Formats: sequence, C-alpha cells, structure tokens
Amino acid sequence: MADQGRTDPPLTADERATLASFLQYHRDTLAMKCEGLTTEQLRERAVPPSTLSLLGLVRHMAEVERSWFRIRFNGEDISAHWIKGPNDDSEFEADEADPDEAFAIWHEECARSREIVDAADSLDLTMRHRGENFSLRWILVHMIEEYARHNGHADLLRERIDGATGE
Repeated sequence: MADQGRTDPPLTADERATLASFLQYHRDTLAMKCEGLTTEQLRERAVPPSTLSLLGLVRHMAEVERSWFRIRFNGEDISAHWIKGPNDDSEFEADEADPDEAFAIWHEECARSREIVDAADSLDLTMRHRGENFSLRWILVHMIEEYARHNGHADLLRERIDGATGE
C-alpha cells in the first residue's frame, strides 16, 4: 500500500506543530487504508456480529472530530451527524452508508478541527466536560491515540479485504 498523501511528522518542531502533524499523519493513514476500495469493500464488516468496517471507522472519526473540537472545545451547539443519543454507535452502522457523504463530512470535520487548533492562543486552553477540565493539549494527544487505535483496526480490515498491508 503506497504512502500517497501522507507526510511524516517533523523530527524537530515546537509542541503544537508536532502534535498537529502527528494527528494529521494518523488522519492520512486512515484515508490511505480506504484508498482504492469499492463501496461494498468499505462497508464490509470485520467479523460478524461486529459492525466494524472501514466506512464505519471514517464515520466514527468524523463524529469524534466534531465532538471534541467543535462541540466540547469550541462550544458549538450542533448535533452529531449519525449518533442519535448517549452511548449510541450509529456511526458504525455503515451497511447502507454513502461513502461519498461519509468522506466529505469527515474531511470537513478534520478541516474545521485544524482551524480550531490553529486559532487557539495556547495548548493550555481548557474546556469542561463531565465535571473535568481538559486542555487542548490533552485533546490533541487523545485524538492521536484514538486514530492510532482505530488505524490498527483499519489495517486488519484492509488486510482481510484484499491482503494489502503496511503502516
């Protein structure tokens, strides 16, 4: 699998640039795992009864981007795209999902997240969620962790679909 469109994070940079570039690297990795697949392949579940699919992961990460950066950190009063309520995993239900819509929303949410991070005066800025304060720094590290975990899933899904492997 080729490294199309993916840039390695810099070896020397300030904290914000390092965190932002590692997050972007993981976003690009998820996109890379989905490249060249048909709608059916993107919807293909890992192992029944799991709903895990590459398209479900893209939809999930769109919701995670929207939730942490726009709703929680930026305080925007907007609803989720696919989630219907607390503890709902509707974004993973991708059997009938439209890949063009999912990727467009995900790319839009990633772009908006980058704008929010770029506009922040400091990584020390905080938001309050469930009675706890979270810094923008923590959110960036959490998002890197979230993508890294799901990119592991994506790697296994892609290998199961067509045998393609790679980091």
